[in-house]
Amino acid sequence: MPTETKIAAGSSTIVSANPATGEVLAALACASPSDVQDAVLRAKQAQPGWEATPVSQRIAVLRRFQWLLSEQRDRVADLICREAGKPAVEALTTEVLVILDATEFCIRNAHDFLREEPLPHGNLAMKTKRGKLLREPFGVIGIISPWNYPFSIAATETLGALVTGNAVVLKPSEFTPLIGLELQRLLLAAGLNPNLMQVIVGEGPAGAALIDAPIDKLIFTGSVATGKRVAEAAARKLLPVVLELGGKDPMIVLDDADVEIASSGALWGAFMNAGQTCLSVERCYVHRSLYEKFLEACSNKIARLRVGNGIGSEVEVGPLIHDRQVRTVDEHVRDAVLHGARLLQGGKRLTELGSNFYAPTLLADVTPDMRIIQEETFGPVLPVAPFDTDEEAIQLANDSDFGLAASVWTSNRRRGEAMAKQIKAGTVMINDVISCFGIGEAPHGGVKLSGIGRTHGKMGLAEMVQVKYVDTDLLPGMPKVWWFGYGEKFRQQMNGFIDLLFARSWGQKLKGALRSAGLLRRSNRI
Repeated sequence: MPTETKIAAGSSTIVSANPATGEVLAALACASPSDVQDAVLRAKQAQPGWEATPVSQRIAVLRRFQWLLSEQRDRVADLICREAGKPAVEALTTEVLVILDATEFCIRNAHDFLREEPLPHGNLAMKTKRGKLLREPFGVIGIISPWNYPFSIAATETLGALVTGNAVVLKPSEFTPLIGLELQRLLLAAGLNPNLMQVIVGEGPAGAALIDAPIDKLIFTGSVATGKRVAEAAARKLLPVVLELGGKDPMIVLDDADVEIASSGALWGAFMNAGQTCLSVERCYVHRSLYEKFLEACSNKIARLRVGNGIGSEVEVGPLIHDRQVRTVDEHVRDAVLHGARLLQGGKRLTELGSNFYAPTLLADVTPDMRIIQEETFGPVLPVAPFDTDEEAIQLANDSDFGLAASVWTSNRRRGEAMAKQIKAGTVMINDVISCFGIGEAPHGGVKLSGIGRTHGKMGLAEMVQVKYVDTDLLPGMPKVWWFGYGEKFRQQMNGFIDLLFARSWGQKLKGALRSAGLLRRSNRI
């Protein structure tokens, strides 16, 4: 996920602006390193009381948050449109709706997830013990969230951390600080202690200060380059991390796919949020028998897309977040054309709409050596290439340093699921794209350079807790067989006991039982 500083020259102020119009929305003071330290210390002081709060009361805060968000959804969506530039419908569907569902998941699952879990013992020698697993909060979770989904990513991680008993210190992107502050406003209005969810405004130095502060875990979403620096800084203090670092997601259209459906899915997957989605379709591989028909369908549909200011309810593709990202997209498209790709739609900046608009672009005949196939583009471009066999399609899909998600399009569900097993990715969807992020139960995360760990669902909740094993001996007055007082007889008895448990034949097991006799009556224990 590309990032770029949006700081007023010569000052410690962040200027939040509408990427579609350039309108200044706010100027906010950047948090200093001491501000960050103070925020974390306040969170540390407040967290034990929150941990001791019954889960039902934590859930009640989330329920009130959910009600407030539902009632104020237009306000939140409007802010997302103005600060992040995405179309109004997408602000509702991919941000607000996603979080309403994620909140519901936490509400319905927190009790069961946090309940003590009995742990049966298979070892015969341990049958006089009872074990259980406890899931306890880390303490203070630091979250560094991106600008492309400034509400849904930050909120999903924040809610999971809070319901499991943690405090949160959130650093939103310097491009979307107002949305992070809006999330905080809603949570405080729902009754949350202000020290349990704090927002620090700033760019890179504020994030570095958060890592240096005494947080107990960090969740970072951003670029691979920044993620590596975050991991290095965290490793120096053995700080556990979750890293979501983007993708180069492939879409595979098999020879039995419905071209009309697949082409519409490809457009939405490539151009939703102007392509600024980690789960975007950034590589599309189509069976040669459908290739030209698929390209024609995509080209015709792209010509009907409406590009403009996201505030308009009819707009389907909004602006990119900033000029630097537009330049990256344009460079990738130009490189592809220079190396032989066919430009069928778009391929240019739409300066008549504003400085951050780029035309939805369709490229055919792309090849693996092109930058648009190797690097994350993060813009409204659909690169397409043909393939001849399923095996070739799998090889092309896996030929990437990323492994966040992928999709397979086919009329044969079993065929699609069989292919999904061979694709190296955190998620594979059959006949859809991106919507996996909106499934509260589904884990989100990838393999290879796409990151470490998971958010969302029970696996996401598991990232917010430390597991403690508690073991209780039911015969506390009895010396244990394995205690000191070793000797040759004890060694022979233990060999017999091992045969009793694990020997191949019943005869050996019986002999082992006889050899192990007397273990419990050892008189030489110390």
